[in-house]
Amino acid sequence: MGFRMGIVGLPNVGKSTLFNALTKTAAAQAANFPFCTIEPNVGDVAVPDPRLDRLAAIAGSKQIIPTRITFVDIAGLVKGASKGEGLGNQFLANIREVDAIAHVLRCFEDGDITHVEGRVDPVADAETIETELMIADMESIEKRLANLARKLKGGDKEALDQDRLLRQALAALEAGRPARAVTVAEDDRKAWAMLQLLTAKPVLYVCNVEESAAGTGNAQSERVAKMAAEQGAASVVISARIEEEISQLDAEEAQMFLAEMGLEEAGLDRLIRAGYALLGLQTYFTVGPKEARAWTIHKGTLAPQAAGVIHGDFEKGFIRAETVAYDDYIAGNGEAGAREAGKFRVEGKTYEVKDGDVLHFLFNG
Repeated sequence: MGFRMGIVGLPNVGKSTLFNALTKTAAAQAANFPFCTIEPNVGDVAVPDPRLDRLAAIAGSKQIIPTRITFVDIAGLVKGASKGEGLGNQFLANIREVDAIAHVLRCFEDGDITHVEGRVDPVADAETIETELMIADMESIEKRLANLARKLKGGDKEALDQDRLLRQALAALEAGRPARAVTVAEDDRKAWAMLQLLTAKPVLYVCNVEESAAGTGNAQSERVAKMAAEQGAASVVISARIEEEISQLDAEEAQMFLAEMGLEEAGLDRLIRAGYALLGLQTYFTVGPKEARAWTIHKGTLAPQAAGVIHGDFEKGFIRAETVAYDDYIAGNGEAGAREAGKFRVEGKTYEVKDGDVLHFLFNG
């Protein structure tokens, strides 16, 4: 189950520097984790999770395989992109293919780096991109509503649902709100997702600050955090320059560098985790002598569907799941200790998998 986060931003905000740091960091992980560049602008990055290393150490696993998130570096947006300005059409097509948007905002002053609008105002920059996406959505909805007219006359149930949802989205957009501001009923979630509206995608604002503000943020990043909170979005502070430097170092050197900068962890780790949280994802583990592996699922996933992430046959032939919570596995120093402590459980088809569960699936195959 792959999850894709598109990195967007106006020109000269540090978007490509950040993406390059991500991909170099991923390449540096290659000794332990397979890295692949699917295209020049796509990077597949391990989700940092220290729990996996602890589980592997206890089980004596020969291989550690983390779960992953894919970052897509989307061509820089300019005002007028919804009308095809710059690489507008390609930009919009690329955004449709991602699950969430990481919107890089310039929160630093630097006379040597020109801002496309001639000023540093991250909130206004966010509004520029949001406006372009909203215009593109409105145009797309109006075309689709026109195309649905004939099916509606025939009383087509699917067309009626689509028409209703499109009109809800259009009402929000015309009121100056993105489609993600619409409250969607549980029964409509699948049909809503199928609409592929640009402004329905969750947004993570990435505040690119100067190196001295990497740990604390600055006045500009505080403005962005306030805007994000008001929208129900998320924000994270990062210094793309620091991340670029870290990406050139090995693990030990990177830790020393971070300590010298007074930082507890790399900003990219925070960014990846924030993206993971934004998408409502969680992790379960499979652990054994051969490998310790992390698997990505949505929160609320039931055991058979979680098994299906490993292989479709696991879901079809699901019998039961044997599970130990992560903390119980650690406390018992493995499965045997967890069993002795009465923490080993057998769960059926209605079990909702929890973050950190260590699972073993039994199935008919």
